[in-house]
Amino acid sequence: MQSNFPRYDLASRIEHSKFTSGFNMPSMRLDGVEKPETANFKQVFTGLVENLNAEANAPDNMLKDIMSGNSNVDIHDVMTAMSKSEISISVATQMVGKVINAYDRISQISV
Repeated sequence: MQSNFPRYDLASRIEHSKFTSGFNMPSMRLDGVEKPETANFKQVFTGLVENLNAEANAPDNMLKDIMSGNSNVDIHDVMTAMSKSEISISVATQMVGKVINAYDRISQISV
């Protein structure tokens, strides 16, 4: 009896990923220890502040577009952007408080 299902050679179609941990394949986790792929702290922090600034300014820019008569912007989008901005600023404020508390605790440690 012949099957109507196509036959695939799946073993030959498998592509190795960065997570492969074979003997001949380098593991991504080991490479991460030897070669950090992330930027330094200053670049990461600057990027976060720029993103926060962009999110905080987005509702204002959308309101300007609505007032100038741009029909591509809806008032619901403005309200969503305002809520998103409010949450982002609240999270950033809480993070700053946590960092300050951590700094205070570290400065109280006697060496």
